[in-house]
Amino acid sequence: MIHDIQYIEGSVAAPLGFKAAGVKARIRYNKKDLALIVSEVPAAAAGVFTTNKVKAAPVVLSARHIADGRAQAVVVNSGCANACTGEDGMTMAVEMAREAAGYLGINAEDVVVASTGVIGEKLPMDKIKAGISEAASVLSSDGGHDAALAIMTTDTVPKEVLIKLEIGGSVVTIGGIAKGSGMIMPNMATMLAFVTTDAAITPQLLRKSVTYAAERTFNMVTVDGDTSTNDSLIVLANGLAGHSIIEQEDENFFIFRDALERVCKALAMMIARDGEGATKLIEVEVRNAPAFADARKVAMAVANSNLVKTAVFGEDANWGRIICAAGYSGADIDPERIDIFIGDEKMAENGAPLNFSEDRAKEILGCKEVKITLDLHHGSEKATAWTCDFSFDYVKINASYRS
Repeated sequence: MIHDIQYIEGSVAAPLGFKAAGVKARIRYNKKDLALIVSEVPAAAAGVFTTNKVKAAPVVLSARHIADGRAQAVVVNSGCANACTGEDGMTMAVEMAREAAGYLGINAEDVVVASTGVIGEKLPMDKIKAGISEAASVLSSDGGHDAALAIMTTDTVPKEVLIKLEIGGSVVTIGGIAKGSGMIMPNMATMLAFVTTDAAITPQLLRKSVTYAAERTFNMVTVDGDTSTNDSLIVLANGLAGHSIIEQEDENFFIFRDALERVCKALAMMIARDGEGATKLIEVEVRNAPAFADARKVAMAVANSNLVKTAVFGEDANWGRIICAAGYSGADIDPERIDIFIGDEKMAENGAPLNFSEDRAKEILGCKEVKITLDLHHGSEKATAWTCDFSFDYVKINASYRS
């Protein structure tokens, strides 16, 4: 469904009733590294989290805190993941929630906690507590950008989006921030993403919308094929826009769901574009598959292929690597029906080579954004994945991540 959606400047503090802050707690570096996002009233809450069996304490705690479909605040730190830290990890996550709740005058169970950074190190709680205190004192409706800066690790740019639309005669805004550059293949949602909205929707339908959006956006992003221990997508909807609450799957529900998907897609593409060492954004579109699951498998197999990613970096139109990835994806495909395009240049038809222009293909691969298309001619479903090329700098960054 296509709706009248406007992209405007701002992010998570822009929807009615939300404030945010990002401050320097100096957890690991001298940068903004602690963020607070708060709704002035309790909000419907939904989230999806990493499927990695090794889950960080904040993930476990936050899943517990939003189980009732309600939350009012999010506290996030970068610089330390608080993952694989034993019983102390949960103690520290609980302490973060309690500390934020105390300054905000709300229940600790209504605070979502998230952490990102190095695995296997404990949080410096004295710095965390000081950061929470400072963030609570500078909360602002203009604080979304600072919050986006505070959740970054190896990201080179903050990731923010804000859209405006109409639901039930009322203006509704949806804002989001995300971080992610490496250890990216979510299998849930994203590395860390936080979305706020003043839309009014039941927790059940919010959860359904979040799951739908994540499956088609964040779950279609990969940088390096690694699923983090801390991946979390949290959405808060406080209902202050003024329209009647969405409590059934009617037109307003689909308008909201599709708008949420737009926000998630924008953030997901920013993450892929900002992959560690990336020089190009790669979009992989799979058309005419027998089922969405098959389209997704093919798209993700191609996007995850290091051979495809290095070929794009080297501007080599090696379409054989693309069809190879489709073949091992596990999807229902007929290799003799597959057409492959790089940009608008058709490389292969019915699984066989065409006499394409190498010069034109190299020109396409030299662009900052490269689109790969596979037409399976085997159904009517489609899916799109986003990734980045694999450059020399990716190895350099990850060879010295802890230093």
